[in-house]
Amino acid sequence: MLNLLSKRLTFLSVAAFAAATMQPLHADDVPTVDSVVATVNGAEITLGHVLQSRAALPQQYQQLPVEVLLPGLIDQLVQQTLLSQTAGDAPKSVKLAMENHERTLMAGVTLDAVIADAVTEDALQAAYDASYGAAEPTQEYNASHILVEDEAAAAALTKEAREGADFADLAKEHSTGPSGPNGGQLGWFGTGAMVPAFEAATIALEPGAISEPVETQFGWHVIKLNDVREKAAPTLDEVRGELAAQVQQQAIEARIAELTEGASIDRSAADALDPALLNSITLDAE
Repeated sequence: MLNLLSKRLTFLSVAAFAAATMQPLHADDVPTVDSVVATVNGAEITLGHVLQSRAALPQQYQQLPVEVLLPGLIDQLVQQTLLSQTAGDAPKSVKLAMENHERTLMAGVTLDAVIADAVTEDALQAAYDASYGAAEPTQEYNASHILVEDEAAAAALTKEAREGADFADLAKEHSTGPSGPNGGQLGWFGTGAMVPAFEAATIALEPGAISEPVETQFGWHVIKLNDVREKAAPTLDEVRGELAAQVQQQAIEARIAELTEGASIDRSAADALDPALLNSITLDAE
């Protein structure tokens, strides 16, 4: 049985529970979210409560077989109802949590609608055109390097490489960097990916050329430029997720700004609060 509650709790018998509390549906009834699937001391548990409980589960539990989920979720709701019925009046902390939770959920309803209206193909195309429409192809570089601790060692390796020694073999033998075992290969990278001194030295090289020793905060480098290529702007589909997030954020910010502009908001009491109150007042304090 799926343990959806704390390990301190044990599940009720589904069969015994069903015999005592389930309200049978007639064969011609079509269950809806309002259909009562259980009662606990008169309190109704509906199919909607079950569905909402499932939606709140972590993803790995939502994928469990429905024949496991359904009795487990009903057990959970029954136990929660029993426990809540014996709790007495809700403490201040619970009332505040419920108010905050409702506020969060209703804000989410509004944001879902804002996002649904905002993220359209036209909006994505407009965002793409604004970000990439006029973008020129950029240069990418494929380079290898040997990293050593001092300039003298770097100069000696530069001389060996320029005189015909295999650069990859030199990197494997001498480089202290993580790319050493791979022959110093750094793969393809664009501008801004490397520290400025390394990048400037790489850009200044012709393919196949080897740099003078270059100092960075990591040590001394000997760089070999293997190749250069042009990288075109990405397609819309390649950046669709990024653009959707951008459009969503802009739409949310615009909606909040619009609502704020049209609302009457008084923060004077909040602005006068001592931040230390966060540590000095408890939730259940009267």
